[in-house]
Parts: sequence; structure tokens; C-alpha cells
Amino acid sequence: MKGIRQLAEHLDISIGTVSRALNGKPDVNDETRKRVLEAAEKLGYVANQAGRSLRKGATGIIGFMMQTGHDITGEGDSFFMRVFDGVQTVLSQHNLDLVALLCSSEEDPEAYLKRIVARGFADGIILSATRHKDARFELLHRAKIPFLTLGRSQTDVGQPWYDLDFEGMAEAALSRLIDKGHRHIAISRPFGEINLGYVFEDKCRALLSDRGLQLDPAHILRCSPNEAGGYDVARQVIAAKTRPSAIVLLNEATVVGFYRGLQEAGLTPGRDIAVIGQHSPQAQFLHPALTCFRPDLRLLGVALAETLLSTMPAFAAHYPEAERRRLWPMELIEGESD
Repeated sequence: MKGIRQLAEHLDISIGTVSRALNGKPDVNDETRKRVLEAAEKLGYVANQAGRSLRKGATGIIGFMMQTGHDITGEGDSFFMRVFDGVQTVLSQHNLDLVALLCSSEEDPEAYLKRIVARGFADGIILSATRHKDARFELLHRAKIPFLTLGRSQTDVGQPWYDLDFEGMAEAALSRLIDKGHRHIAISRPFGEINLGYVFEDKCRALLSDRGLQLDPAHILRCSPNEAGGYDVARQVIAAKTRPSAIVLLNEATVVGFYRGLQEAGLTPGRDIAVIGQHSPQAQFLHPALTCFRPDLRLLGVALAETLLSTMPAFAAHYPEAERRRLWPMELIEGESD
């Protein structure tokens, strides 16, 4: 059975009564409601979601826009899976569903989002991979679609945002390395205009300057945020005219490739070069144990969902204390690599 009309005909009840019973309206007696629900389950009734969305003016969907492709996600992406779990935990409490909006690495993100907006696909949107200047913010703001960003940008339309505390990571990592005597410290950052690269590099440069040191331009190593990118960074470090004695890797996936590159050259993290990175499920298998930063990604997902819902009139009352903007902390896990 595929429609409410067929269900109403089967029960010999008006379509309006069946609809009110299915939607929990109070003007339907308990006996009728029970008959309708039992018949719907027995006969496999499927609601016409498109029609329901038109009547309610809502889709019941929250979109999470992310870019895909090997150069972006590498061999797999556990980061977003953990965030998604936290987001859906909250959304399910309101009968909402999370849908990943997958923009190919070969497509312009703004053009992709314009298509999503034109289709009225989602009631709210979470944007990731925010750029230094990001036209998507203004697009959603003009369309009056509630949205939140996982990441900051020089573009700011007053939207809520959460971002990993890359400044805090830079301060803790560089202070730790300098205190251990390192003076030639390299950093990695992603290719392109992803804003976190700017945030991290600027903070590292300022911190080193405060300690009477400089961030050598040759020690700012751009790479793809994946395993292959980390391997390439290792080759750059090995070939450097002035080899850094320490490095801070910004992306969790690059660490695996970096270890491999060093080991092929007969170098050992923690002995020949100090390494600090970000935690990943694979990090626990690295030797020597990686000194790394670990955010609670599932809890981050919960916070993202609660903050986004707090901006939507239908759900705002449930989250009166949701934070609008926050740097998300990362715990330092001490290992042997530095």
C-alpha cells in the first residue's frame, strides 16, 4: 500500500480522519486511532513525504555539505563518521534526518550548493571545509536557510560556527617543542584556500616570533590532507636544505604517510625528528606512539546539531542555552614521537 487514499478506502474512513490519526491529532478518538495505526503497519502504508513536506513547509532533513575525492578524504574518512553520529543522535529526537551532501572535488562548491538551495532539499545546512573567503555563507544567508559552519572564514554573515581549536593546538605543540630545545620547526597545512590552514600558520608564526624564532617559509609544507600527502611531506623534509628537527602535522590522515616516508629513509619519529599530529583511529598502531591532539568528535556533532536547531523556530525552545560560536578543544595525548 503506497498512499493515504488507499488506506482510507480500506478502512472506510475519510482521508482527513486517517491523516489526523497518523499525525497524532487530538480530535481523533482512541479506537479510531488504534485501527488506523494497526492497519497502516499491517498493510505497509508509506507516507507521501513530498506532499507532507509541501503541506508543512519543511522537509525534515538537515544537510551536511562536504567535499569528496581521494585528494580530500584519502582512503577513508572516520572524522566525519564520528561527527555524523553525534549530529544524528540529536536530530532523531525530533524525527529529523541527516543527509550528507557530497560535492565532488571536481565541482565548484558554490555551484553545487546553489543547486541544493534551488531544490529546497533541506530545512537547515551544516557547511564544512570552510574557505578563507567563502561565498556559500552569503548564498545561504540570502536564501534565509538556517545554517551553521564547521569552520570559520573571513566571510561572516553572523551565522553560528564551531571550529577545532587550531590556535590552541599550535600553542601547545610549539611550546612543547621549543621547551625541548627545537629551533627549526616545520608545519604542514593543506593546499588551497581552506581556512584552517591560514589560522594554523598565522598562529604558529606569531608564537615563534614571540619566542624569538622564525617560521622558515621552506618549512611551511603544503600537502593534500590524506596519507599520500603525509608521505610527500616526509620526502620534502628529508630533502630539505636545512632539515627541521621537529614538525607539527595538521591533518590526522597525513601522519600515517609521514611515518612511512621517514621509515623508508631509515629515520625514526622521536629520534631523528620530533613529530606531533592529530589523533586518528589508525594512530594507535603507529610506532613509536604518536604525540597527538584528540577532539571528542561525537560530542562535537551533538553540539553542532543543538546549535543549528536553536536557530530554527520549530526547535529553538529545546536549546535555549546552545552556544552560538565556539572553539572546540583538543586533548593532548603524550606519546613517544616528540
